[in-house]
Formats: sequence, C-alpha cells, structure tokens
Amino acid sequence: MPTGLRTDLGEFLRGRRAMMAPSEPSAVVPASRRRVPGLRRQELAESAGISVEYYTRLEQGRAPRPSREVLTALAQVLGLTAGERGHLFRLAGELPPEPLAPGSEIRPGLLQLLRSLDDTVPVTVHDGRLDVMARNAAAAELLGPLSGEGRFRRNIVHQGFTSHARHVLGEEGAHRYARWATAELRSAMGRYPDDGYLRELHAELSATSADFRSFWDQGEVGVGHSAVKHLFHPTRGWQTFQSEMLHDAERDHWMVIYASVG
Repeated sequence: MPTGLRTDLGEFLRGRRAMMAPSEPSAVVPASRRRVPGLRRQELAESAGISVEYYTRLEQGRAPRPSREVLTALAQVLGLTAGERGHLFRLAGELPPEPLAPGSEIRPGLLQLLRSLDDTVPVTVHDGRLDVMARNAAAAELLGPLSGEGRFRRNIVHQGFTSHARHVLGEEGAHRYARWATAELRSAMGRYPDDGYLRELHAELSATSADFRSFWDQGEVGVGHSAVKHLFHPTRGWQTFQSEMLHDAERDHWMVIYASVG
C-alpha cells in the first residue's frame, strides 16, 4: 500500500476513534485517568479482534495493507455509515464492499421530489433488484398499470417480456428494452450473487421466454443509463422522451426521469 494511503488511513482511524465515547469504563485504564477523547487503541483493537500492536501501526501508517476482514471489523466497531465504510476501504486500497441487499425504504426527500413532479415529468424509482418502488402520477399515466400477476409483477426486467411492453414501446422498442433489461439482470446478479429472488426471476424467464434465453446467451452486462425512448401515451399518442437514470448508491435505488423531447 502506498505511503500516502497509509498516512490517510491512519489519520482517518485516529479521527473516528477520537469521536467514539466508551460504552463503559475501561477495565484496563479507569475513566478517571483518561487523558484523550474517545476509545483507547486497546479498546478498539480488542473489539475488532486484532492486536493493539497491529492497530497502533495502522494508525501510524506503518502496517501492511489490512485485509478486507480487518477493515470490515474496524468499520463495524467504529459504527461507520455505508459511505464512511466505503471511504475506509478505498483508503486501504480496496474496493468498497457491495451491500447485502438494496435499501427497503426510499429516502423521504426523493419521494417528495416525485410528488412535486406529478403534473409535469414522469419519474419512477426501482431498487437494485429491479423492482419498482414508486412512481409519480405522470409516470403512472404514461406507463399504465403494472402488468401481470405474481411475485415479479413489479420487476422491470419481467415487465420487458410482457405484451404490455410491446403496447407501450412498440415491437422494435420492446425488443431493445428486453435486451437492455436482460443485461441489467446480469449486472444485478453480479452485485447480489446469492440473492434468491434474482435467481428465481432468472429461472422463470429462462423457462418461459426464448427471447430472454437468446439475450442472456449474448453475455451483455448493463451499463447504459441514458436513452431516447418512444412511448405510447394513452391520451396523447406516441411521444419521445430522454430517459436518465440517477443512482442513490447508499441504498442502491435508481430514479428514472423521463424528459419530453420536442
């Protein structure tokens, strides 16, 4: 690990440790003798399951690159948020860990944004499992009711292989969407390889759709989050939209904005 990263990592650990209040007086050093704020190095090291000597060297920028297991333990003891945990990993020269699952609740501010655009711009929100979590009134009017039944009716990949997709997008547009959706499913399964819901979705589409099997065999991974789409509005006919996807990385939620073109 480069010297600069080691120094930055040590500074970050010292700063976070100083912000932590001991849960109870130390058995080693009585509270009355504390002369520094926060947890002592020994207390933090013991809680993380590492030696105080190694932890001291981490703070001093002299330790070898810590393992992902050590970083995970330190993040837990320090009570880091997802963003702070990612920062800790990057300081140690590691990729931040992927979340175990998308967040189950949309940020209140994002919901307020959806409602404020009810009469002007269609907006939807889906999570990292590709399930629709919310739509504003303009999106519901444009896209119509969620089609189908069963467990996957809110899933945007599953929706791509329904007759409703062809009605809203047309044959050519539905074909492009289904190809994109298949690539997005592959990407989601890469983020959550042990997720039973995604695996069952893949199994169902593989069993019921020849188009899905064909797209899947192409091995594409979803990367495109901007597109021009032609959508059939139930009262206004065919319209063109610039579709943009914005990511809330902490919760793995995606906001899709449909801006009218022309």
